Amino acid sequence: MGFFHEYGYTMMEYLAAGGAVMIPLAVLSLVMWLLIINRSLYFHRLNAGRLTPAGALEHIARQQRPDAQRYRGAIALLVREFLARATGRRNLDRHILDETVVVLTRSLDHHLAVIGVLAAIAPLLGLLGTVLGMITTFDVIAVYGTGNTKAMAGGISAALITTQTGLLVAIPGMYMKNFLVRRAEKLKRRIAAVALFVRPRM
Repeated sequence: MGFFHEYGYTMMEYLAAGGAVMIPLAVLSLVMWLLIINRSLYFHRLNAGRLTPAGALEHIARQQRPDAQRYRGAIALLVREFLARATGRRNLDRHILDETVVVLTRSLDHHLAVIGVLAAIAPLLGLLGTVLGMITTFDVIAVYGTGNTKAMAGGISAALITTQTGLLVAIPGMYMKNFLVRRAEKLKRRIAAVALFVRPRM
C-alpha cells in the first residue's frame, strides 16, 4: 500500500486511472500468483522429511510404504506410488518403477508453463493499455487541440500506468517461474538418482 500512497493513489484509483486493461492485468496477476504459491508449497513438501536411497530400498524390499507423517518428500512419494502398483514380479516391477519415475517427474512441471505464459502476457497487456491511452490522448487533441491539458493528462497517465503495471507483474513472475523450474529440476535429478540406485537391487 505504501507504493500507492507515495504517488497519491488508492488502489482503486490506481486501477481506474489505468483504464479497462487494468482489470485483465489484475486477474492475470492473481491467477499467476496463486499458481506460484501452489507450486512453491508443493515443492516445499517434496523437500521435507527426506527418505535416503538406502531407506527407499529397504521399504521396497519389505513391501512397506513409508510413514506419511515421518517421510513426506519426493523419494517417499516415489516409493509409495511404486508400492501401490508393484506386482512382486521383478522384471515387471522394474518397468513399473521406470513408469512411476516418469509420471512423478512430469507432475513437477504442472503449471510452470502457464506461469511463464501469464508472465509473458502481462507486458503485452501493458502495451495494449499504452496504445489505448495514447489513442485517447490523440482523440482529445483532435477535438480540443492542446488546450485541454487535463483530458490529455488522463490519456497519458493511463498509458504509463498500464505499462508500469505490466512490468510489475511480468518481472517477478518470470523470476519465480525460473526459480520454480530450477527447484523442479533438482527434484527430478534426486528422484532419478534414487531410481537408478534402487532398480538394480530389486
